Amino acid sequence: MNSEQLSELAVDALEDVKGKDIVRLDVREMTSVTDYMVVASGTSNRHVKALADAVAEKSKEAGHRPIGVEGEDGSEWVLIDLGDTLVHVMLPRVREFYNLEKLWSLRPKKDRAATET
Repeated sequence: MNSEQLSELAVDALEDVKGKDIVRLDVREMTSVTDYMVVASGTSNRHVKALADAVAEKSKEAGHRPIGVEGEDGSEWVLIDLGDTLVHVMLPRVREFYNLEKLWSLRPKKDRAATET
């Protein structure tokens, strides 16, 4: 399973459990840590945990065990590490505060000194 398929599997799992505002970010040009980040919101701590569990379960069924799952205790922000895809499931207020979509969509500006003559 390639990284794009894995990220699609995560999105499908989140949609199956009614995840809110699901966003898939292609970060291959920004980091070597992962290829995709998927960000979604849950309506409550219980919903956040259910969303994270659904992603982990669907990936296991596809033969891709999660490397790790963090944050299940409080379930305000749960991170599922699938290697080539990182899945962040958060409560809306936590998601708004950290604003990962904006952070990971920022691209470095080209070096102006190199382009000036």
